[in-house]
Amino acid sequence: MPSVRGLRRQLPTSPWLFLAPGLLVITAFSLYPFVNTLAQSFTNDHTLVTGQFVGLANYDQLLHDPQFWTGLRNSSLYVVCVVPFTVVLPLLLAMLVQRQIPGIGFFRAAFYTPVVASVVVVGLIWVWMLDDRGLINGILQALGAGKVNFLSDPWLILFSAMTVTVWKGLGYYMIIYMAALANIPIELHEAAEVDGAGAVRRFFSVTVPAVRPTMVLVAALSAVFAFKVFSEVYLMAGPNGGPAGEDTTLVMLITQVGQGLTGQVGYASAISVVLFVVTLGLMLLVLRTDRREES
Repeated sequence: MPSVRGLRRQLPTSPWLFLAPGLLVITAFSLYPFVNTLAQSFTNDHTLVTGQFVGLANYDQLLHDPQFWTGLRNSSLYVVCVVPFTVVLPLLLAMLVQRQIPGIGFFRAAFYTPVVASVVVVGLIWVWMLDDRGLINGILQALGAGKVNFLSDPWLILFSAMTVTVWKGLGYYMIIYMAALANIPIELHEAAEVDGAGAVRRFFSVTVPAVRPTMVLVAALSAVFAFKVFSEVYLMAGPNGGPAGEDTTLVMLITQVGQGLTGQVGYASAISVVLFVVTLGLMLLVLRTDRREES
């Protein structure tokens, strides 16, 4: 039977044995691809041809590429328009469904259903609804209004995709808010009510300060997801990014540039690195803004 001293000698290496499988997975599927992409961004690699080191040539090409600036504009606009709705609407929805009333379980499940549904299925449903002969245009024409070109106007395509993103994410962020609301002491609401505070005032003086860390988390998550949007815009605008490519996002541009037998892997890697840097910057900006407000 091994002595206690022998067991103590084995303990320092034991944690690494448990961490090894997870570390291998992270290295193989996250760390190595990141390092490889970073290295390829300084080359002119193609899909079937190993290129040479070209320094900052790919990044210089980005600065003069109109498609890159279009993708950056659309991705940034996506964040600006989507994040406020995904921060506020799920909170209001969580406050609604946390009430213990008959049949509320059905509505909780209904609001969460889009989250578990495939984004492709959800996107196709909305494409059918927004089509020229779809449900929404049919209702508008029945009411005497004109037909709206949701899927042919570049701006309407982009805002329609934003609507799908917000609608699909409501249930996910609602669950996060429900967990935060459950931790608010009921005494705070009761004290505010005794002081004469109405529902609106209690919301801003009790609920919002209590769930503020959760709001920051939701803002950071939704900003990252919005900036990396692909499926919604791809399904509504098509693989070419809508008319004249005006709805192309950065992730779509990476796909367009890097796919195929003649794909410019090096240039696509450079766009990926820029996407990573901007995404990281968004998260840091949200956290820094939160710290400033706390101080």
